[in-house]
Parts: sequence; structure tokens; C-alpha cells
Amino acid sequence: MVVNIERLFSKKAKMLRASEIRELLKVTQIPDMISFGGGLPNPSAFPVDIIHQCIDKIFIDDINNALQYGSTEGLIPLRAALAERMKKNNKISCTLHDILVTTGAQQALFLSALCFLDPGDTYLSSVPTYLGAIQAFGAFEANCESIPMTDVDIDIDSLRRNLERLHRTGINPKFLYTVSNFQNPSGETVSLSNRKELLDIASEYDFLIIEDDPYGELIFEGEFIPPIKSFDKKGRVIYVSTFSKILAPGFRLGWVIASKEIIDKFVLAKQAADLCTNVFSQYVACEYINGGYLDKQVLEIKKLYKRKRDIMLDSLKKYFPKDAKWTIPNGGMFIWITLPEGINTNLMLQKAIARKVAYVSGSAFFPDGGNYNSIRLNFSFSDDNIIKKGIQRLAEVIKDELTTNYKKGAIFQEGV
Repeated sequence: MVVNIERLFSKKAKMLRASEIRELLKVTQIPDMISFGGGLPNPSAFPVDIIHQCIDKIFIDDINNALQYGSTEGLIPLRAALAERMKKNNKISCTLHDILVTTGAQQALFLSALCFLDPGDTYLSSVPTYLGAIQAFGAFEANCESIPMTDVDIDIDSLRRNLERLHRTGINPKFLYTVSNFQNPSGETVSLSNRKELLDIASEYDFLIIEDDPYGELIFEGEFIPPIKSFDKKGRVIYVSTFSKILAPGFRLGWVIASKEIIDKFVLAKQAADLCTNVFSQYVACEYINGGYLDKQVLEIKKLYKRKRDIMLDSLKKYFPKDAKWTIPNGGMFIWITLPEGINTNLMLQKAIARKVAYVSGSAFFPDGGNYNSIRLNFSFSDDNIIKKGIQRLAEVIKDELTTNYKKGAIFQEGV
């Protein structure tokens, strides 16, 4: 008798959805394909020689402990180094006891969902938002109240209206999720005034804030804005960050800064998941920080990514139709493109792939779908000349799509 595996899957397993970005990575195997889809750091940004030096030192100093099991909370010297750096660079007052080292920032989001969301619970999120967060929170059957972004920032007025409506119906959101700096996917940043107001609103309506900050170090221009967590005096903010963009994503190292009550609960949840984060990777990261390498490497990464952003922006201006609009991020790895209404970028993707260029459709970054006329482009990964060539290819696809829709009367009206 053939086993009916589908019947045996849990309800949660049946609800899991594939990542459109992970699925899109398969396309990159096609010869000559130019992909702006994955949110990948550039391999030339990996500090290979520094990592080699760190590993050599670990083998000499403490290899046996580096290959052993570790505590669930994480390596004490690494947490101490992170606490010092967070205070110095991010103005976050914390100690090593406020920090949990996680298997990437994604695990921190999953632990947040596991510890705070029951089926039917509500959380808030600015949209568009990080696809991995949508997956993590959606796996626990939670409802998302989407808060739109304005042209430059989170829409505070819309947030208040949504909260008032929810309050009248007896719904109390558990938390608000936001990528505060150079947001994935839009590249936008929450302003200083709105960071403070978000904290005030969270206190007023009694919910938490999950501040996801993987890109905060990658600032190209403009003034540094302290994290929301730096203003948190009551333990209301869960701050999440990662080494993936400033060391190497393959190490799968992230960290959480939160109140003792939250860290203690996360530790219990993590013990059920993986016992502890990769210990050898933690040793490398610790040497990376304490050896004085991190700040120097971040400067090099910022120079590299700023150049690539500028090349993509120049190419967009040169090749894209005038009806397209895009964000101009001051850092990070992404540009958000908005095309005229009537263009369906989900359908257009197959035409783009046929022209050997790929992107992520904007609808992937909305919990309830929609926003079909937008796309996310990654500028950090591709070589400089490949960026120019890829944008030119994509522009041709979009222009063909605009022409097709014009003929159908789906976009333009005569005389407009």
C-alpha cells in the first residue's frame, strides 16, 4: 500500500509556502541568466583572507572548544563583543545577558513567532515587507494587519487608524514588525521622528516591536539614525541583526537583543530547535570583531555596494521608460520599482526569463498579495557590467509590455 504522506502532514506543515526568492534561485542556473532576484551579498565582499587568519588563530588557541557543543545563549566572548559594539555604534544599552546568538536572523523571526503567536492572533507589519518574515509568522496561522509605506516612510496615520479599528473590535496585536533601515524590499528607512512615535504608539496600545536591522551598517550617505531599540526603556523592542551582510551568510549567524523575560523564553524555544548555534562560526565571528577587522571591512563593503547602487540607478535612468518610478536608497541592497497600473509583473517574469533577466515580483512582499505592478531589484550581487546589461534587458521587456498593454487600452487613455 502506498503511504499517503499528505494525510499525515500537520496542519502547520500544509500551510507552509515556498519562498518565491528561493524558487527563483533555480533560474540562476540557466546559462547567461542575469538575476537581480536573490538578496545576495557580493562574494568579493567576503573577507576571505581575514576569515583564514581567524581560523588559523582558533586552531592554535582553542580548537577543541571551537569544535565542541556550546551554550544555547551563545559564546560569552562573542556576546560581550556584540554588546560593546551595540553600545558604541548603535547607542543600544545592553549587556551580554541581553543577547542571544541565533542561527541567522531568520531563526530570530521564527522564535518570535513561536513565542508570541497563536492561531488567529494578529500582528502588524509595514508593507511591502521581508518575505522571510511573512513565511515565519504565517506558519503560525497569524493574521497580518498591513501598514502601508508612504513614498519615504511608514504611514503613521494609517497605523493609528488600523489600531483604533482593531481596538474597537477587541483585537490586540501582539507586535509590529519592521525593517527599520534600507528596508527589504523597498530600500526605505524609518525616520527618527517615526521611530520615536512607533515606540510611543506601542506603549499606548501595549504591543511589542520587532526591529529587524540586517542592513543598518550598510549606509552610503546621510546621517546615522539610532535604532528604535536605542530609545526603548521598557523592554518593548526585540532587536534582530545578522552577520550575513557584514561577514558571510554561510556562517548563519544572527543575534537578538531583548529583555531578560524574552531572551529566557527564546532560549527554551531554541533548545527545542537546534540546541545551540554553530559554535565554530561563533569563534570566527568573535575573532573577526576582537581582531579589529569588522569596522574596516564594513567600510570596504559600503564602497562596493554604493558603486553598484549608483550603476543601477544610472542604468535605470538611461534605459527604463519614463512611466516607471523607483526608490533611491541611502544604503542596503535593494531598489523598488513601480510600473504603471495594468502591468502584472508576475506574468511578465516569464517573458523576462526568456530574455535572460530575472527579478522578484512585488506581490511576494505583501502578506495578502496584490501590488502586481512592482518589482524588487538587488544591486549588490552582480558585476558592474552585468548590472548595465541586465537593466537594459529588463527595460526592453517592460517597454514591450507597456506597448502590449497600450494596444489593449489597459494603461493609457488617448490624449493622456
